[in-house]
Amino acid sequence: MKLMTRKKVLITIDWFLPGTNSGGPVRSYENLLDHFSEDHDFYVITRNTDYCDNKPYETVLSDSWNTVKKNLKVYYISNDKLRFNTIKKICLSIKFDIVLINGVYSWYFSILPLWIFKFLKAKKIVSPRGMLNSQAFSTNKIKKVIFLKIARLINLYGNVFFHATNEDEASNIKILLKKNNIIIAPNLPRINNNKVLTKISKKSGHVKLIYTARISKEKGTLFAIRCLNMLILSSDTKIEFDLFGAIYDNDYWLECQNQIKKLPSNIIVKYKGLADSEMIPTILEHYHFLLLPSEGENFGHSILESFTAGRPALISNNTPWKNLELKKVGWDVSLENIDDLRLAITKTVEIDQNKYDILSKNAFDFATNFCNNKKFISQNERLFD
Repeated sequence: MKLMTRKKVLITIDWFLPGTNSGGPVRSYENLLDHFSEDHDFYVITRNTDYCDNKPYETVLSDSWNTVKKNLKVYYISNDKLRFNTIKKICLSIKFDIVLINGVYSWYFSILPLWIFKFLKAKKIVSPRGMLNSQAFSTNKIKKVIFLKIARLINLYGNVFFHATNEDEASNIKILLKKNNIIIAPNLPRINNNKVLTKISKKSGHVKLIYTARISKEKGTLFAIRCLNMLILSSDTKIEFDLFGAIYDNDYWLECQNQIKKLPSNIIVKYKGLADSEMIPTILEHYHFLLLPSEGENFGHSILESFTAGRPALISNNTPWKNLELKKVGWDVSLENIDDLRLAITKTVEIDQNKYDILSKNAFDFATNFCNNKKFISQNERLFD
């Protein structure tokens, strides 16, 4: 890594550690901090609660700076003090060199920080985190379109850089916001010093599948369960499918439960609740394949972590992880035809130990090569130039 001038970096984000319910963005920033905290001093402004949770964290001091890790301080704002003046006071309490703003639509943690730093010299970087991708407009489309029009009209993003994790996201930024100041840098993987492939027994006719994401339509929970209901299996085969993730929509989860009740006795689906983010790599080792047919992923940390554990993946083709079957690390299928996923799951059931060991080793090597790619580190260094 090249020698960089040490900087004070502010991150504004709705939810942060120790919370993990909001998924990818928290993992993205945690990984970024792990890679660069030796080079810079990081400060994070966030809420004192997790996503969809009103209970404050018990392990932090609210409305104050907390030293969380070496070179990392976090200010956890309580709900009753969440207002413009509070955000402004915190933002101006320290002279920051760089401001990383997570997301696009958050009033307190995206829009207000932009206004506060609009005329200051700090380098401002907005990370849309997939919020400008086409799949993101499946909900609240009209509100989002109106906001983006207003943002262009008032030049909200004047003198701002954008962080895109891939070329597709960069293209969306250019089209929707008419901006070209874009830094393309993929999200960084979790630092994993235990680079050993853990093997698992695999018999033809039996497969253990795992799902590690929030229980929601956009992550494809119900789609996956419906697909399991369409399988044509012999009575001596067995599928186990365990779900790890937060439940936000009880009506949606009820639909999932109704589909689970319709499954034959040799297909067992269990909800395992929330898993500690740090335990996910270990949990993955007890399963054969990740099953995550999400409608879209800006990056897909769950997918990379599955590969890192040596576990192939069954995902949609709406993520950056493409051509998995060609690479022999899994399958990425179209959600337009549920039969594509059904056939892929059937293949996982039929695979024996020898074939599985090859897929597992391929996935492990694929992740190792990705994580060791120094180009990605260099691309992320540009955020701090």
